[in-house]
Amino acid sequence: MTKAVRYHKQGGPEVLQYDDVQVGDPGPGQVRIRHTAIGVNFVDTYQRSGLYPMQLPQVAGNEGAGVIEAVGAGVADLKSGDRVCYTGLPGSYCETRLVPADRMVKLPQGISEEQAASMLLKGLTVHYLIFTTYPVKKGETVLWHAAAGGVGLIACQWLKALGVTTIATAGSAEKLALAKAHGADHLINYSTENFVEKVKAITGGKGVPVVYDSVGKTTWEGSLDCLRPRGLIVSFGNASGPVPPVNLGILSTKGSLYVTRPTLATHIASRADLVERSNALFEIVKSGKVKIETTKKYKLADAAQSHRDLESRKTTGSVILTP
Repeated sequence: MTKAVRYHKQGGPEVLQYDDVQVGDPGPGQVRIRHTAIGVNFVDTYQRSGLYPMQLPQVAGNEGAGVIEAVGAGVADLKSGDRVCYTGLPGSYCETRLVPADRMVKLPQGISEEQAASMLLKGLTVHYLIFTTYPVKKGETVLWHAAAGGVGLIACQWLKALGVTTIATAGSAEKLALAKAHGADHLINYSTENFVEKVKAITGGKGVPVVYDSVGKTTWEGSLDCLRPRGLIVSFGNASGPVPPVNLGILSTKGSLYVTRPTLATHIASRADLVERSNALFEIVKSGKVKIETTKKYKLADAAQSHRDLESRKTTGSVILTP
């Protein structure tokens, strides 16, 4: 038997239970991983709450890193003892589990398992957002909401390395200071300041070509008003709640705007994309241009508290669980 954090019904953090589960031997194409670090992300809370319906009972979580204990038939490129990480596979809040071998990414020397669990989902998200969804160009200015979160702190650093100017928003002076320390150029406290007015002032009234918005409901309308004509709003999260139904006519009246709602899953669906994006993330981290810091650790048994703290905006940066 092994320990896992499961929910048997969807709801608040209180539905998370610390259960005993049985994990067998890996089947064909599978490996068994012993977790040493497990990532905590907003998507975990969306699945637990019912915003994203899940088949029940469900082991929480989607991301982890650790060591392979056993491999199944047909697995040629992984072996027992290999250090690996993964993301996008529901069921990570556990000590050990079975996972498809082709979704595992080998950890290179110089990247710790704790770093991997702190950054894979977040770092791959940043990669597709700034290289695929809207390929940023040196000299451009972009707006990034919730810049002190795990995704935001990686983004601020990576954008700085690319020569892009970042206007960062966050909800407190402490969080803004953290964003600045990670490369943000302009800071806006959206709890006390009108971020639309500030963005217009910073850009000389022109607006920005792209807004990266993981906050959702509370920033949606303002984000549209920060865009220049034919600008793009990238809505990739719902921290304040989902964006309500939208009258598409608003996009025309505000300047022929574009909107997209991408997900990481479609950007790493192929093995080739997963490996390419992961290698790019590992390289930028090993270069020192992007530093990964775990800002909060919880024991696996305390997963419910990690969700409470994440949802109440008490955390910054990357949060992990340790078995």
